[in-house]
Amino acid sequence: MGSSAATGGLAAVRRASDVSAPPARTQTRRRDLELKLDALQKDYAELHTAIFEAAQVHRRLCAPRLVRAGDFEIASEIFAVRHLPGDFFTAHSKGEQLMFTLGDISGKGLAAGMWTTHLVGLTNSYAAINSDPKKIVAGVNHDLCSMPLTMSLASLFLARLDPGTGILEYCSAGHPPALLLRANGDLESLSEGGLLLGVTSDAIYYSAKVQLGPDDVLLVYSDGIIESLNEEGDEFGGARLREHLRLAHSQSADAILFSVLGAVQDFAGTRPLMDDMTLAVVRRTSATKPTVLN
Repeated sequence: MGSSAATGGLAAVRRASDVSAPPARTQTRRRDLELKLDALQKDYAELHTAIFEAAQVHRRLCAPRLVRAGDFEIASEIFAVRHLPGDFFTAHSKGEQLMFTLGDISGKGLAAGMWTTHLVGLTNSYAAINSDPKKIVAGVNHDLCSMPLTMSLASLFLARLDPGTGILEYCSAGHPPALLLRANGDLESLSEGGLLLGVTSDAIYYSAKVQLGPDDVLLVYSDGIIESLNEEGDEFGGARLREHLRLAHSQSADAILFSVLGAVQDFAGTRPLMDDMTLAVVRRTSATKPTVLN
């Protein structure tokens, strides 16, 4: 009886050991899963690096945050809802004049961000051979509509500024009207232009001229600014934008920029961004400063 009991006990221990130890197939499957997880983590790290590098390219394409040309100062900032914005703001000197552009490609994230480089390149190419804003915009639109791949629609505000005279000629392709606040408190909307880019290749665009005097302020923005929502679902809207522009208009371009952006962020509270936000402030000061373009 003792021998039989011992034999039975050893068998029970072996069976228990067999149950507790994973079979070879399970161990192989676990190793495969671990290898796949390592590969996914490596892919994720490489993707994160690629997105970061793309964001750096986007930043280099855009204007520096603060530009000075004569007695004009231009401050700009872009907030991306994801890693790569579909908004952009560029500024380039062309002879004694300054060409600047604020664009907004519909959508957000990688798809919109990838089209940004192409649209900036097209705009710069046409601006290099033409100084008429409406002709530049019309050429860009024609090329976009002729592409075999359909790009998302885009809005564009393109302007040519003569720092010596203060004359600004602009064309707006479906972009939210820029706001021009005069030193005396008068407020004008700059909306002359035409359709969004990418709608039809034969779209006709128009341009208009305004003159900026000392202490006049021009505000150019993407629709992410006025469409920013608060926790109740209300939009920031154009009325609030005009109000905060008036409150800050006597400050520097940089100070106006952050005052307006701060107002938008305070309004949104804890609600996350729903769209990219871009804001550019052009202000003519009283003192003449040397032209600086980085």
